[in-house]
Amino acid sequence: MAEASKILHVALIPSFSRTPSPLHKTPPSLAQTTLQRCPIRCSTSTADTSISSGDSKIPWGCEVDSLENASALQKWLSDSGLPPQKMGIQRVEVGERGLVALKNIRKGEKLLYIPPSLIITADSEWSCNEAGKVLKYHSVPDWPLLATYLVSEASLGNSSRWSRYISALPRQPYSLLYWNRSELDQYLEASQIRERAIERVTDVTGTYNDLRIKIFSKYPHLFPEEIFNMETFRWSFGILFSRLVRLPSMDGRVALVPWADMLNHSCEVETFLDYDKTSRGVVFTTDRSYQPGEQVFISYGKKSNGELLLSYGFVPREGTNPSDSVELPLSLKRSDKCYEEKAEALRKHGLTTSQRFPLQITGWPLELMAYSYLVVSPPSMIRVFEEMAAAASNKTPSKKDIRYPELEEQALKFLLDSCESSISKYTKFLQGSGSMDLDVTSPKQLNRKLFLKQLAVELCTSERRILFRTQYILRRKLRDMRSGELRALKMFEGFRKLFKY
Repeated sequence: MAEASKILHVALIPSFSRTPSPLHKTPPSLAQTTLQRCPIRCSTSTADTSISSGDSKIPWGCEVDSLENASALQKWLSDSGLPPQKMGIQRVEVGERGLVALKNIRKGEKLLYIPPSLIITADSEWSCNEAGKVLKYHSVPDWPLLATYLVSEASLGNSSRWSRYISALPRQPYSLLYWNRSELDQYLEASQIRERAIERVTDVTGTYNDLRIKIFSKYPHLFPEEIFNMETFRWSFGILFSRLVRLPSMDGRVALVPWADMLNHSCEVETFLDYDKTSRGVVFTTDRSYQPGEQVFISYGKKSNGELLLSYGFVPREGTNPSDSVELPLSLKRSDKCYEEKAEALRKHGLTTSQRFPLQITGWPLELMAYSYLVVSPPSMIRVFEEMAAAASNKTPSKKDIRYPELEEQALKFLLDSCESSISKYTKFLQGSGSMDLDVTSPKQLNRKLFLKQLAVELCTSERRILFRTQYILRRKLRDMRSGELRALKMFEGFRKLFKY
């Protein structure tokens, strides 16, 4: 399924500068390129796929479970300097295809050793040199630059040095970028990951439009629209989100690492890719042993099930992901007597009147409690509104665990109401998912819809589980608090009667 490692997890795409880089005093040559590109309207395969939307226009890449192209990739890598491997590409139960141990692998053993010449970074040489010069002249950041690089190299077919790699990439990456708006609304209505998916689609679309307006339209012979369009950029960003890695020992450089990105994720391992300066190759160190025939895993990072679905298109089995979380939406009511004052305090610290906070099985962040204090605080506490807002922001240098005993019960009750409101949305979806009208006619579309619904049910089940746990903890805290108050009241009544007589 998803074949990536520890993805660079950042907010998508800063706008690139309109001002050319000072490294280039004059624009690159506008001479016509003679490179032959693959026409977008042609398809390289008519093979069916059970999850394809059926309308993909990408002519390169392969079906997600293709071993033929992956084997050709391994041969090309070996011919290009990849040392002998203890792993081979095979069909697997987790991930459709993955790397499987061919020999005994010890715990603590370093694997892969992929040389820098076989990885793709922002400094990689372009087959179409003029296109690369144009993007660097306009100081395009790494993410959109690499997205454009992938499309450019892919469109050149066998003329590109990376043709074997690109042919082994999925034609349609598993990613929420490939869910249309009606699918997001239908299947992920209860989950906050729906909003994240919509934001990501909006960011990718905005980034492509920036490139098209500021660069592509000015160099149409280098970036023809039949090649460099929204469909191809959705593909290239889908590849980046699921495969781009940050290499800490290469000064944090982001890279695509062929062959290594065939490794699938497991919540039970913590190892990830990095550059080894001694061997001068990209490696990972196993944190468990493997027998021949066992699939070898790495970690994509400490991500929730929703984040894994967002970028990689899969959901781990319920209860297997210790990093799983669900976002709880909290809002300041317009009817609050101090709405404007509280909103201003939040704005000063980069927050809004509607925020989402992560809940885990093990608890919730300090910021969530601080935000709840602010929501329920009365006008008499106006002087501490800003202190509460500062504690609710994760942008402060140090986390402050503030306490307001007089607000504790109200804050917990507010959180419980918000939690139970979210639970009701999940329950409504899960109860209705069995009778959900899929409204499709073709077998291919039916298989796709069933697959998406299954993913949504698995995600919502795991997220509701965390909400149920939070509900239990909140109810217990409120019960203990009220029973403590009752005991104190009885003691007070006892003392009062004692002194009365």
